[in-house]
Amino acid sequence: MPGAGTGNYNGKSEPRFLTTSHFDDSNYAAVILAGGDGVRLSSFSRDVFGYHLPKQFCPLFEGKTLLEQTLRRVSMLISPARTLTVLNRAHRKFYAPLLDGTAPASLFIQPDNRGTAPAILCALLRLIETGHTGPVAIFPSDHYVSDDSVFMLHVATALRAVARSPQLAVLLGIAPDGPETEYGWIQPGSPLALPTGVIGKISRVRRFIEKPTAEVAGDLYERNYLWNSFVLIANPTTLLSLIARALPELYDTFAGIRPFFGGAAESEILQSVYRQLPSVDFSASVLAEFPSEFSVLPVNGVNWSDLGDPKRMVAAISNSGRRILGGNQSVPRSQYFPVTGSQEQTSRSKAFSGHR
Repeated sequence: MPGAGTGNYNGKSEPRFLTTSHFDDSNYAAVILAGGDGVRLSSFSRDVFGYHLPKQFCPLFEGKTLLEQTLRRVSMLISPARTLTVLNRAHRKFYAPLLDGTAPASLFIQPDNRGTAPAILCALLRLIETGHTGPVAIFPSDHYVSDDSVFMLHVATALRAVARSPQLAVLLGIAPDGPETEYGWIQPGSPLALPTGVIGKISRVRRFIEKPTAEVAGDLYERNYLWNSFVLIANPTTLLSLIARALPELYDTFAGIRPFFGGAAESEILQSVYRQLPSVDFSASVLAEFPSEFSVLPVNGVNWSDLGDPKRMVAAISNSGRRILGGNQSVPRSQYFPVTGSQEQTSRSKAFSGHR
């Protein structure tokens, strides 16, 4: 299947459900990134749904959105009470029906989408300000995963490793099934001497390669490099330290308002800060800046795709054997979601000297 990694699951058994009987999650938290605009798939969503719908809100598989599927997947390991979902206020009409009844403390509403770096930075500061001290797992909300149990067993392995070695920052790397040019790739380095169990061995990252040419992608595939899933497990303080080094002005901006996170004035303060904030990508600005500070755990036995273009979307749907449902059950077809303009954000980005 194009756009989905495969491999052999090397565990002894595969539990249907992962609960506290399998995994002690009492000191772990999760962040789900759900604030993206999904511009690359705007033509697909308009054709299928009649208006632009960010892909995390697309009801692709039997009417369940990718965000709902991500929330369910994460809940196999981490309680919803310790899961923080990062959203974009402009998407309220899409997420409000899906998250009705969710505690406000479990939602972080950004005034606008400013990329993954501010989203991750704000989420980490919110977690710390509300008392969390243990490892956190960060998940994109718009990916296809064929087997949630096997995937989350890998997350559990990474969480345990970080709990034992707090300096680690572990990415899940997908075993590729072809020379994909639209994904980020990871070159694994030497394995770490960690008791990670039967799921796999964690290795240091040697380098990241973003969206290679077809020739380079073919070479990476032959060399058994991994796709970067962008699922990241680390201690908040470890990630904050890396962000502060890579993006000092961005970090200082939010560190200055840190006492307001989780309080009554959070929304108003964020509105003021985000107004002049550029769009900053975590992969380009932090991962690429300090590759040796990260490690990777290979994921096997799972079909995976980031669903970043219509071809991969159709491939994932065909592979799953499930059908796509046209029309969002929560949003009238007559409603239209305007894509935010990129020119305004580009001008802000040039004016922000802390953006690398």
